[in-house]
Amino acid sequence: MPYLNARICAPQSPETTNKIADFLTELTAEVLGKKKELTSVAVEYVSANEWFIGGTSLDSQGLATFYLDIKITEGSNTKNQKADYIQKVFAAFESVLGSLNPASYIVIHEVRADSWGYEGATQEFRYIKGKTL
Repeated sequence: MPYLNARICAPQSPETTNKIADFLTELTAEVLGKKKELTSVAVEYVSANEWFIGGTSLDSQGLATFYLDIKITEGSNTKNQKADYIQKVFAAFESVLGSLNPASYIVIHEVRADSWGYEGATQEFRYIKGKTL
Protein backbone atom coordinates (compact mmCIF):
# COMPACT_ATOMS: atom_id res chain seq x y z
CA MET A 1 0.00 0.00 0.00
CA PRO A 2 2.58 2.52 -0.97
CA TYR A 3 1.93 6.21 -1.39
CA LEU A 4 4.04 8.04 -3.96
CA ASN A 5 4.26 11.80 -4.41
CA ALA A 6 6.24 12.91 -7.44
CA ARG A 7 7.18 16.57 -7.87
CA ILE A 8 8.31 17.27 -11.41
CA CYS A 9 10.14 20.19 -12.95
CA ALA A 10 9.43 19.68 -16.64
CA PRO A 11 6.81 20.84 -19.15
CA GLN A 12 3.40 19.73 -17.89
CA SER A 13 1.18 17.53 -20.04
CA PRO A 14 -1.46 14.87 -19.41
CA GLU A 15 0.64 12.42 -21.46
CA THR A 16 3.71 12.96 -19.24
CA THR A 17 1.61 12.68 -16.08
CA ASN A 18 0.08 9.39 -17.27
CA LYS A 19 3.47 7.95 -18.25
CA ILE A 20 4.90 8.82 -14.83
CA ALA A 21 1.94 7.35 -12.94
CA ASP A 22 2.11 4.21 -15.10
CA PHE A 23 5.83 3.51 -14.69
CA LEU A 24 5.78 4.31 -10.97
CA THR A 25 2.89 1.90 -10.42
CA GLU A 26 4.56 -0.81 -12.55
CA LEU A 27 8.03 -0.49 -10.98
CA THR A 28 6.59 -0.33 -7.46
CA ALA A 29 4.79 -3.62 -8.12
CA GLU A 30 7.61 -5.29 -10.08
CA VAL A 31 10.61 -4.31 -7.95
CA LEU A 32 9.13 -3.75 -4.49
CA GLY A 33 6.36 -6.34 -4.76
CA LYS A 34 3.55 -3.93 -3.88
CA LYS A 35 -0.05 -4.44 -4.99
CA LYS A 36 -0.95 -2.24 -7.97
CA GLU A 37 -4.53 -1.84 -6.77
CA LEU A 38 -3.28 -0.27 -3.51
CA THR A 39 -0.56 1.94 -5.03
CA SER A 40 -1.46 5.62 -4.84
CA VAL A 41 0.45 8.10 -7.04
CA ALA A 42 0.21 11.91 -7.03
CA VAL A 43 2.08 13.94 -9.65
CA GLU A 44 2.68 17.64 -9.11
CA TYR A 45 4.49 20.11 -11.35
CA VAL A 46 6.76 22.97 -10.29
CA SER A 47 7.85 25.60 -12.80
CA ALA A 48 11.54 25.80 -13.69
CA ASN A 49 11.82 29.35 -12.34
CA GLU A 50 10.62 28.11 -8.91
CA TRP A 51 12.97 25.11 -8.57
CA PHE A 52 16.58 25.78 -7.58
CA ILE A 53 19.55 23.44 -7.40
CA GLY A 54 22.84 24.80 -6.17
CA GLY A 55 21.27 28.23 -5.90
CA THR A 56 20.50 28.34 -9.63
CA SER A 57 17.02 28.00 -11.08
CA LEU A 58 16.34 25.11 -13.40
CA ASP A 59 15.05 27.67 -15.86
CA SER A 60 18.65 28.70 -16.57
CA GLN A 61 20.03 25.13 -16.53
CA GLY A 62 17.92 23.67 -19.33
CA LEU A 63 17.45 20.40 -17.43
CA ALA A 64 14.46 18.66 -15.93
CA THR A 65 14.39 17.28 -12.40
CA PHE A 66 12.11 15.44 -10.01
CA TYR A 67 11.70 14.53 -6.37
CA LEU A 68 9.94 11.27 -5.56
CA ASP A 69 8.75 10.64 -2.02
CA ILE A 70 7.51 7.09 -1.44
CA LYS A 71 6.14 5.59 1.74
CA ILE A 72 6.21 1.84 2.34
CA THR A 73 5.76 -0.38 5.38
CA GLU A 74 8.95 -0.68 7.42
CA GLY A 75 10.87 -3.90 6.83
CA SER A 76 8.84 -4.97 3.81
CA ASN A 77 11.76 -4.61 1.36
CA THR A 78 15.46 -5.44 1.34
CA LYS A 79 18.32 -2.99 0.75
CA ASN A 80 18.91 -4.58 -2.65
CA GLN A 81 15.27 -4.14 -3.67
CA LYS A 82 15.33 -0.49 -2.64
CA ALA A 83 18.62 0.17 -4.45
CA ASP A 84 17.29 -1.54 -7.61
CA TYR A 85 14.08 0.48 -7.35
CA ILE A 86 15.95 3.79 -7.06
CA GLN A 87 18.10 2.96 -10.10
CA LYS A 88 15.14 1.87 -12.24
CA VAL A 89 12.93 4.81 -11.23
CA PHE A 90 15.68 7.31 -12.06
CA ALA A 91 16.18 5.68 -15.48
CA ALA A 92 12.42 5.73 -16.13
CA PHE A 93 12.14 9.41 -15.25
CA GLU A 94 15.08 10.14 -17.54
CA SER A 95 13.43 8.25 -20.40
CA VAL A 96 10.24 10.32 -20.01
CA LEU A 97 11.65 13.74 -19.07
CA GLY A 98 14.97 13.74 -20.97
CA SER A 99 18.21 15.08 -19.51
CA LEU A 100 17.96 15.33 -15.73
CA ASN A 101 19.90 17.35 -13.23
CA PRO A 102 21.87 14.76 -11.21
CA ALA A 103 20.30 16.22 -8.03
CA SER A 104 17.01 14.46 -8.77
CA TYR A 105 16.01 12.62 -5.63
CA ILE A 106 14.13 9.49 -4.62
CA VAL A 107 13.38 9.12 -0.92
CA ILE A 108 11.94 5.89 0.43
CA HIS A 109 10.34 6.34 3.84
CA GLU A 110 9.74 3.18 5.82
CA VAL A 111 6.74 3.73 8.08
CA ARG A 112 6.06 1.48 11.06
CA ALA A 113 3.21 -0.97 10.44
CA ASP A 114 1.32 0.34 13.48
CA SER A 115 1.51 3.91 12.16
CA TRP A 116 -0.41 3.66 8.92
CA GLY A 117 -3.01 1.68 7.07
CA TYR A 118 -6.00 1.89 4.80
CA GLU A 119 -9.70 1.14 5.00
CA GLY A 120 -9.59 1.93 8.70
CA ALA A 121 -7.04 -0.73 9.70
CA THR A 122 -3.30 -0.53 10.30
CA GLN A 123 -0.82 -2.70 8.45
CA GLU A 124 0.12 -4.30 11.76
CA PHE A 125 -3.53 -5.27 12.39
CA ARG A 126 -3.69 -6.84 8.92
CA TYR A 127 -0.50 -8.82 9.60
CA ILE A 128 -1.72 -10.12 12.99
CA LYS A 129 -5.16 -10.93 11.58
CA GLY A 130 -3.52 -12.90 8.77
CA LYS A 131 -1.51 -14.94 11.27
CA THR A 132 -4.56 -15.88 13.35
CA LEU A 133 -6.64 -17.23 10.49
